[in-house]
Formats: sequence, C-alpha cells, structure tokens
Amino acid sequence: MEENVIKQKSSDSVEVRAFGQLKKFFKERGWPFPVYYRLGKECTALDLAQNLDLPADKIEAVFINGRVYSLQEGTVKAGDRIAFIPPGTPGPYRVMLGIAQK
Repeated sequence: MEENVIKQKSSDSVEVRAFGQLKKFFKERGWPFPVYYRLGKECTALDLAQNLDLPADKIEAVFINGRVYSLQEGTVKAGDRIAFIPPGTPGPYRVMLGIAQK
C-alpha cells in the first residue's frame, strides 16, 4: 500500500482527500494533502479506502469527480479526484451535497 502512495500526480494515479476525522489518518502517516495513490486498475471506492487503510465504518460517503456516492457504489479509475467524507456533516450541507439521499 505505502509504495502506491506518491506525492505527485501521475498518469496512473488518483488524487485523494479526506475530511473531518478522516484527515487525521493522512497527518499520522505523514501524507501530503492531497495525496496521490497509484491505482493499478479500476476499483470501487471501498477497495480504495481499504487499500489506503482507511476505516470504512468512519466513511459515510465519497465524492468522485464532484459527485457523491456510497462506498459500495463509486467506481474509481486513474485520473479521478476522490474525497472521503466522515459521518457528521452538518444538516443543511448533507442535503446540498447529496449525502442525505445516500
């Protein structure tokens, strides 16, 4: 996993961000924000979270290129921009961002 974490964008990478309590995992690991992850092949957002060793039970939704998905729905491919969102996003933002429906 760690060998796939890179500091600069490449043609086979995804740009990954995490917000709220999830951002602490980046800081603890000394990762830049955003971090780039070299993706071997297309995968689900859940697979990516597991590859990054992010706890799935702490992720409520994921943004992939600006659209919100559940972890099980989202498909990730090289070049995508990903943001993991923890539970607890305040009320009105949940609706505006589309998390409330997920």
